[in-house]
Amino acid sequence: MSTRQINVAVAVIEDAQQRILIAKRPDDKHQGGLWEFPGGKIEAGETTAAALVRELDEELGLRLGSDCMSPLLEICHDYSDKSVRLDVYRVLVTAAEAATAHGAEGQPVRWVPLAELAEFEFPAANGPILAALISG
Repeated sequence: MSTRQINVAVAVIEDAQQRILIAKRPDDKHQGGLWEFPGGKIEAGETTAAALVRELDEELGLRLGSDCMSPLLEICHDYSDKSVRLDVYRVLVTAAEAATAHGAEGQPVRWVPLAELAEFEFPAANGPILAALISG
């Protein structure tokens, strides 16, 4: 069986206190109940940065420009039911921007110190992101 690859823009959002914003996936979604770095599918004709600007506004109420975003890494991961390509960007936010972030779709969100990220359960595809952040 051939699975179609889904291209996903992922944001590692970091504030001035070196905390990372994570969100909990809805139970009824793929990998539901696990924590994730915010983001979403890249639409046809959309750049990763444009997808993140859109997704972070929709999911978190964060109105950011692409000037605070920089590429971090790219990950391809095969689950049993789908294949994903994660285009991961680091997004730096000010204290004022961090204060406005909220679960705009009703999802729980948390600001987590880098050292505590390993205490949360993430989808397997996020492993390389965690490794890159924890190793510095």
